[in-house]
Amino acid sequence: MGRNAPTPANATPPSRRAASRRLVGGALSLAIHLGVAAFLVSALTSPPMPAESPPVIVQLVDLRPPAPVRTPPTPAKPIPIQPPAAPAIARRTPAPAHTATLAASDAVASDPGNALSDSQIAGASSADSGPSGRPCDMARWLQSALRKDPLVQAAVAGAAGKAIMVWDGDWVRNRGEDGKGLAAVREAILWEVAFAPEACRAEPVHGLVLISMGQAGGSARLALGEPAWRWSDLLRSGGTG
Repeated sequence: MGRNAPTPANATPPSRRAASRRLVGGALSLAIHLGVAAFLVSALTSPPMPAESPPVIVQLVDLRPPAPVRTPPTPAKPIPIQPPAAPAIARRTPAPAHTATLAASDAVASDPGNALSDSQIAGASSADSGPSGRPCDMARWLQSALRKDPLVQAAVAGAAGKAIMVWDGDWVRNRGEDGKGLAAVREAILWEVAFAPEACRAEPVHGLVLISMGQAGGSARLALGEPAWRWSDLLRSGGTG
């Protein structure tokens, strides 16, 4: 019993185990040192971190084609308007009811012969005499039309204060005129009589009728008539001569 137990045949001697532990520890220490050395070498040899790059400016560019510039339209040049030509003043002379005319006097009446005497004026009727509003008041109607006619007013402008005979069965020719009865006066009277109602043209008239060219005293007066006549007789006397 006092004897030491026998050592198995395959058991490792203590000295060898100690040597093996030292070998493993040395290898482990060497690996640790190599790892630290490799880290230090890597840290020292690594390139420096780049500095912070400056900011990049980004600008947006519109690549679409520019819109066309609209220019205001040029105003059209106004076309001058020519004023219409003034119509020619013309008065139609109505055709006489009959082709046959009374014999016309070829003698040229002088101014004293054309002007009525006081007795003739006293015996004549005027366009203003008689009641107004009659169905056929040819003298008053004719007087109103002649007063509004500038050609007639111009023709009698030099006869202020006088009563001039223009028709006594035939148109009376005045000195200095080519035609009879003061051409403008004759045409105006024929025009008005021709377009009067037929019953008025056929109305009988006795003696002279005075037609005043103005309302004021001293205006020229036109005289026409004979002892017995009708307004239609003026048309049968013709419009020329």
